[in-house]
Amino acid sequence: MLKSMTGFGAGEAENDSFLVSIEVKAVNQRFLDVDFRMPRRLDVFEDTMKRKIKEYASRGKLTFNVQFMEKREREWEIQVDKSLAISYHKALNDISDLLRLARSDDVGIVASYPGIITAVEKASSLDEAEPVIIEALDAAMKQFVSMREAEGENLKTDFEKRIVTLEKYVDEIEALGPSIVAHYRERLEKAIGDLLSANEIDENRIIQETFMYADKVNYTEEVVRLRSHFAQFRQIISDAAEPVGRKLDFLIQEMNREINTIASKANSAQATRLAVEVKSEIEKLREQVQNVE
Repeated sequence: MLKSMTGFGAGEAENDSFLVSIEVKAVNQRFLDVDFRMPRRLDVFEDTMKRKIKEYASRGKLTFNVQFMEKREREWEIQVDKSLAISYHKALNDISDLLRLARSDDVGIVASYPGIITAVEKASSLDEAEPVIIEALDAAMKQFVSMREAEGENLKTDFEKRIVTLEKYVDEIEALGPSIVAHYRERLEKAIGDLLSANEIDENRIIQETFMYADKVNYTEEVVRLRSHFAQFRQIISDAAEPVGRKLDFLIQEMNREINTIASKANSAQATRLAVEVKSEIEKLREQVQNVE
């Protein structure tokens, strides 16, 4: 199925210890580019998450917002800066001696000074977090792919309409062939007549004119190749079982090459006008193909 490169998805999972919510959104990118916005302590799971993502996407710039919450009670550790406490106590004694005041033995006074006692949250184990993260990621990516596929169907419909339009223009270009041939035949006959009426016949010039005639008017091969490209394009978007954006982009380059050659060979105002229409439609195809995975 044809898939767009843009999309959005969200997923959530939890167990007794953790609750994880993940959102993913994507924009066009030639290759796969993944950006995680999550707590730094989850960086250890980045490689595992990337492997899961590659099961669902091969192109696009994907941005993930990860919300991570611990449901279990937080554990704290009380840390005492013993060196600082001794320094404070010595300073208090020095002040007592200087001012001849009674010394205080109240530990609470020393403990109340900044930096003496610090409450630090204990680092909890994340052993049970990985399955929850992957479950939430999996749910987000499934929704993300579903949206991509829906947009891909819209792109496919648009592509099919444009291919039909292109085929009609090419039919018109092909129909101009006989009149273009007749026009060149008249020119060739006049040129050969002029040469024959001269005192000396330039055989090389006649051969040259003949080859130029044959090369200029015959764009049958280009028309055949264009139709082949249209057929391949239609088949690819109908049978897309894997990312096809690069294949479609290559076909569009080939379409442009053929229509440019036709316009050059035909040397006809009407054919040129039709060639411009074809190139315009091909450009619209190219712009849309940039959205295809």
